[in-house]
Parts: sequence; structure tokens; C-alpha cells
Amino acid sequence: MRAHEAGALHGDIGNRGPAWLRTPADVNALMPQLWPRSTARGDDGALVVAGLGVRDIAAEFGTPVYVLDEDDLRSRCRDFRAAFPTEDVYYAGKAFLCRAVVRMIAEEGMFLDVCSGGELAVALAGGMPPERIGFHGNNKSVAELTRALDAGVGRIIVDSFAEIDRLSALARERSVRPRVLIRVTVGVEAHTHEFIATAHEDQKFGFSLAGGAAIAAALRILDEDVLELRGLHSHIGSQIFDASGFEVSARRVLALQAQIRDARGVELPELDLGGGFGIAYTSQDDPSAPHDLAKRLRKIVDSECAAERLAVPHLSIEPGRAIVGPAVFTLYQVGTVKDVDGIRTYVSVDGGMSDNIRTALYDASYSATLASRASAAEAMLARVVGKHCESGDIVVKDEFLPADVQPGDLVAVPGTGAYCRSMASNYNHVPRPPVVAVRDGQARLIVRRETEEDLLALDVG
Repeated sequence: MRAHEAGALHGDIGNRGPAWLRTPADVNALMPQLWPRSTARGDDGALVVAGLGVRDIAAEFGTPVYVLDEDDLRSRCRDFRAAFPTEDVYYAGKAFLCRAVVRMIAEEGMFLDVCSGGELAVALAGGMPPERIGFHGNNKSVAELTRALDAGVGRIIVDSFAEIDRLSALARERSVRPRVLIRVTVGVEAHTHEFIATAHEDQKFGFSLAGGAAIAAALRILDEDVLELRGLHSHIGSQIFDASGFEVSARRVLALQAQIRDARGVELPELDLGGGFGIAYTSQDDPSAPHDLAKRLRKIVDSECAAERLAVPHLSIEPGRAIVGPAVFTLYQVGTVKDVDGIRTYVSVDGGMSDNIRTALYDASYSATLASRASAAEAMLARVVGKHCESGDIVVKDEFLPADVQPGDLVAVPGTGAYCRSMASNYNHVPRPPVVAVRDGQARLIVRRETEEDLLALDVG
């Protein structure tokens, strides 16, 4: 190992890979926890998802393409609804949102949380009942709040004193009393990457608990009696496997509930503990099942409410990645295979950081497999990279692929449903890939591929 001035992605020179990555006994084997539940290899060795072969998907829709197993996504919604039958389960739309996904989650009885005017527009266009929408965001504009009020959004999660003033003025103008939650910064830093740990004090979200802003916000809303304060909201980060952070967060936010009760004689009826539940991207990840999460979270809340002599509030959670992440994989075509002086083999595909920025942005780890065929070749440690003009354009930092992988092969990367298409860009003027939903051996386009004409249409010259 030696340092590299361009950063950690370039520092792990060598062909051994990370310590947790083991040479597979069978390079064709799939780890079930990484893939949509219907994924398998067909008789010809190619991947099949929901009864449809990936070579057929590539032939019809091209590559790269995001492949969404609709039944898998729906089953994950049902798993959460079954685990939390009396709670409100909000799908976190920022993970991935389009009208078809809105319809799926609405049909499965889910709620939906959005955090911009654009996400709200998609939610409404997809038919989500507005009373089942929660509206997040640290800097909601007047136009966004106006649309939320006019649509009848069920919960607005207020994030600043300026927003309380802004929303109160709009509510008075319309003679409405919107239901709100206060986002509380509880000072818990989840065991995750710095940029996706959102509950520590030095960040842009919410009202500080330690500094007294949270209690001040609650008392202002109660005293002014323009907004209907329903409860408190806490979100401690993303890709979380350790529930201890939720325990500390719940303890602190319920202590605030008790403070509000003692100050104004009001017990707030709702508590939203946010989301951030982790998924498996590689063999080193071990996520909790929804029923295990439910058992742990209920135990935490019941215990803390008993300690504070509070009635147990109506709970909400916000899984996004845990629902859509494993339901999707990205299918690429290999363009070049390059061995660099025995140091590393680079497998270049026809996408990259424009369709998955997480590796470059968060140093995220992914897995991959040869998708268009099985191979009898020995396993080779490779790095899957994209086509962009950046040395950091890495899709999968380290993975074992067959040593005979070659141009024209298809490679699939699982776990790309969350924060891949939603964070996609047009870097190097590369059009963004389509999203295809598969079910019962049939594929349908739910987000079409961008074209060069789309790019030029925005360029007014």
C-alpha cells in the first residue's frame, strides 16, 4: 500500500484487493443478498431476472441500463409494511423516484417522502395521495411550500426558523393549518461516511437540540397556533447497520418531547425516526431484516417513553435504499480489457460515474459479475471502470471476474437502485441511461434513455 496524491481511490496499488474480498470458488456464483430475488443464471449461463434474460434486455434497450425487478421492489414494500403494521412507512423518494415507482409504492400502501418541488411534482403526477406525502428539505422555497399547501401535503417537516415564518405566512393567507414535524439535530453521528451522516451538530439540517433551537422552535409553533405541530423528526444518516445510533437518537428526541410537555402541557402524538437502513453491496455487508428493525425500534421507543412517562407516539420510518437498492442492477457492455503492467486489470464499460457517482463521491464499494455467459476461466481480480475522462471514474474498485472477460461481454453491478439514477449526470455530455421494469418475463420502459437531442434541446446557443 502506498499513498497517492490523487486520493484513496488511487492509493491501493497492487492486485490483492481489500482484505474482506475472497477469491471465489466459483466465479459464476451469485450472492443472493446482493441481487433482486428473482435473479439467477439460465441454462446458457446468462443472468435471468423475473424470467427475462439480460441479453434480451440489452438487445431491446441497449446498455447501460438500470434493470428494476418490480416484484422484488413490491415484496420489499410488503416486508416493511408487515414489520411495521401500525406505523407509517414512508418511501424515501430521493433514493429513486419516477411515476411508475410512485404507483408501485402507493399500491403497496406506502407513504412517500419528498425533498424538492421536482420530487413533489413526480409524486403528484404518479398518483400518490397528497395526505400520504411528507415534504422534507432544508431550504424550501415559497413556491415549493405554496404547492405543498395547495396540494394538501400531509406532513411538512420544518427545518429552520425562517421556514416556520415563511410557512406560517402562507398558511394565514390561505386560512389553512398545515400539519408539521420539527426536524431535530440530535447530535448522533451514525457510523457512516462523513458526508451522509446527517445528525451531528455541524451540518445544515434541522434544529439543534444541544443549542436549544429545537425546543424554541416547538414552543414558537405551539404559541403562535398557526401550524399544527404533530411531532418531532430525527434522521441520523444513511447505510446504517448498527441500531445503537437509533437508541441514542430516540432517547434524546423523546427527552425533548418531555420538555415540551412540561413547558406547555402538550404531548406530541407523532415521532418519525427517519431511515438510513443499510443494504448489502458486497460480501462484507450484513443488513438487518425489517422485522428485526421493527422489534429493536419499538423496544427503544417503548423503553424511553416509559422512562419519560410519555404515551408512546405514533411512529414513522423512512426506508428508501432498503426498498429500491437491492431491486435494481445496472447492465453494462464491456468495451476494453487492459492489463496494466501486471499491477491491475481494468475492465472498461460503457457507463461510469455519470450513472453511478457513489464510488467516486463516497468511496462506496460494489460487486459485479459477468452477466451474458458463464465462464470456466479462473477468477481474475479486476477493476470495473467507466468511459469518462476522469481517473476516478471507477464503478467497482475490486472484484473477481473470469480471466477471459472480453469486449462485447455484459457485466452487471447489483445494488444500484438507490442514489444511482437519482444522482446521475451528463458529465462529458453522456446521456443518462434508461430504467426498465421487468415482471413475469416482460420488460417495460419506465424512464427512457436520454438522447443527444435532449442535451442539445437545453442548449439555447
